[in-house]
Amino acid sequence: MDDLVAEWIKFSETDLAAAKHLYDSMRPKPLEIICYHCQQSAEKVLKGFLIYSGVKPTKTHDLEFLRNECEQIDNSFVEIANNCANLNDYSSQPRYPMEIEINDADSASALEDSEKIIKFIKEKIK
Repeated sequence: MDDLVAEWIKFSETDLAAAKHLYDSMRPKPLEIICYHCQQSAEKVLKGFLIYSGVKPTKTHDLEFLRNECEQIDNSFVEIANNCANLNDYSSQPRYPMEIEINDADSASALEDSEKIIKFIKEKIK
């Protein structure tokens, strides 16, 4: 695996590990930050796949846009469409006091979505 791709994957896994640690260890749980790290994890692994495929990723936080770019390369990316859509709103809103309500179930789902996306893409770039 190319060093740059490996670096994107490592950063993705670090974001997911941080989200899991916060979910398991912190009380009260910082739900917004957990969801933000899950979104970041998915964004980085999607960009890693694009780089792996020889495509320079667009500078965006939009997971649905990035997934769509990946789907142009490999149509099986439709399998993670819902996971990406679920995480998409967590790119910036949770970092600021805005109108977004996140509960424990949302953060648990975000962890699952992020894990599925990473696993799916890592299988593609073995």
